[in-house]
Amino acid sequence: MDNPTLDETRDPLLIAQGWMEEGRDVAIATVVETWGSAPRPVGSHLVIDAEGNFHGSVSGGCVEGAVVSEAVDIIESGKPRMLEFGVADETAWQVGLSCGGRIKVYVERLG
Repeated sequence: MDNPTLDETRDPLLIAQGWMEEGRDVAIATVVETWGSAPRPVGSHLVIDAEGNFHGSVSGGCVEGAVVSEAVDIIESGKPRMLEFGVADETAWQVGLSCGGRIKVYVERLG
């Protein structure tokens, strides 16, 4: 391995590239802003295919289900979306973001 810090089996961006090379439709979700106690830092990625398969994390499992659902719609429509989850957002509690913080996640179709 040329770069010991690069793990092709776990890097979401490399996974996305591989999925696209396989002909899959793919979206990427990226944490673009955090406030307070956020489970994942800005720049964290989650990649999703049209079937709802995903790899990576934007919230340590708290809101991935909601992000995957939105991403499948975004793959279909081609229109990117900014999602926000936080402690004051009833949806965030429903999906499990009880850490007391807030995250903004930008989701876009690749390709």
